[in-house]
Amino acid sequence: MQKTAQPGIREFAVAGPDEGPYGIAAGPDDALWLTFAHSGEIARLTLDGQLSRYSAGSASCRPTVITRGPDGALWFTRTDGRIGRITTGGELTEFALPDPAASPFGICAGPDGALWFTEMSTDRIGRITVDGDIAHFALPAAGAFPSFITPGPGGALWFTLNQADAIGRIDLDGEVALHSLPDGTAPVGITCGSDGALWFVGIAAGKVGRLEVDGALREFPLPDPGAKPHAITAAPTGGCWFTQWGGNRVGRISPDGHIVEHDLPTPDSEPHGIAIGPDGAAWTALEIGSVARIAHDH
Repeated sequence: MQKTAQPGIREFAVAGPDEGPYGIAAGPDDALWLTFAHSGEIARLTLDGQLSRYSAGSASCRPTVITRGPDGALWFTRTDGRIGRITTGGELTEFALPDPAASPFGICAGPDGALWFTEMSTDRIGRITVDGDIAHFALPAAGAFPSFITPGPGGALWFTLNQADAIGRIDLDGEVALHSLPDGTAPVGITCGSDGALWFVGIAAGKVGRLEVDGALREFPLPDPGAKPHAITAAPTGGCWFTQWGGNRVGRISPDGHIVEHDLPTPDSEPHGIAIGPDGAAWTALEIGSVARIAHDH
């Protein structure tokens, strides 16, 4: 079923209201890949609406963030202490972390051909090779709640520390540096923009932030302070798209900080993950059981 809120926005039902989805990524096969956090599944959605569903493990494994790996497969985190890998044909492999209570969350492909991920419960950054070898790097902060992670300038990985109000940088040797943010920011999503800066969202502050490699920071308040921005992704034509979980909107911010917001078709649809699809449009996962497509020229 498709719903339209305004020109350029379409919504498609893909799951039951209690199944997810949560994370979304573009695969190497011209399809979107989704995590169904509550039913323990991964789904593949083609641009013409064909949906395939695959088990991600047990029904309670809670797959969350998903990303395209360097090996042509999709890699995802499971909050039950595992990293999952699924091929475009639906073949699943899982890798158990040394600490089953680690709660991995963010994950991305690094410049070294490995996957890098955050562990919310252990204050560590993890690295897993495509063969399943795992290494860990401790963070110089306790209770920091590392969240999303992205490749960034200088061959490093950049990540948000939600409870420490900071952005972290880790190089391929495991050296970590932290950049403090204003108190009460609570950063979650982060991405590297086409301008070479790190763009992030502060879920508690209702702001989008831009951090340069040298630590220079700019903040852009959203019109609704209670919007609760959650995830952010760079647009190929410049700027970034981001979700507003509390405001039921998707926003776009230009490189100079101009913000345009778009209401979603269904009230309280809980937008979380966002990605640029193979068609150049922004696609967001709605936890009520849908995805929304926002045209790239909207």
